[in-house]
Amino acid sequence: MKDLEKNLLEKVKRSDVLAFQKLFSNYHDSLFRFVVYRINDSDLAEDITQETFLRVWKKRETLVPEKSFFSLIARISTNLCYDHFRHLEVRNRHKDQLPDYGKSHFDDPEKINQAEMLEEEIQRVVNEKLPDKCRYIFILSRIEGKTNPEIAETLNLSIRTVENQIYRALKILRKNLANYL
Repeated sequence: MKDLEKNLLEKVKRSDVLAFQKLFSNYHDSLFRFVVYRINDSDLAEDITQETFLRVWKKRETLVPEKSFFSLIARISTNLCYDHFRHLEVRNRHKDQLPDYGKSHFDDPEKINQAEMLEEEIQRVVNEKLPDKCRYIFILSRIEGKTNPEIAETLNLSIRTVENQIYRALKILRKNLANYL
């Protein structure tokens, strides 16, 4: 067996694909069991096993046919396992600092419904509860995004009057939207 392994390794070192396939089929199952024992996850073990053989192929020119092939792939796979566990450790240590990508308040139908109800109620309060002048100033400020000086100039009012009307509108809104806040 040792001579066969040495012969295969010499051929792999010279980029013989068939020899590599033979090594792969001879050692895949043993390496897979070796990795599964370490990490207890067969899917991840298969990935690590595949990655181990891929690395052997990529570095085939550096193979030493006189050395044990299983020792080589066991060392490579062990390092890949360590890398995996280090990655998990870092991820777990920092998981509270990472934002939850993919989750949005827009994904929650209840929150969407509440937001729509609040928007409808705001529109109702603005249209039914605010006095005309107050409503117009509020819409210019909060809906159209105009500044207080722009509103004052447009309506020929003092800035203080505009501020008072916005304050009044917000006070009425807070009172009428108390159930939503």
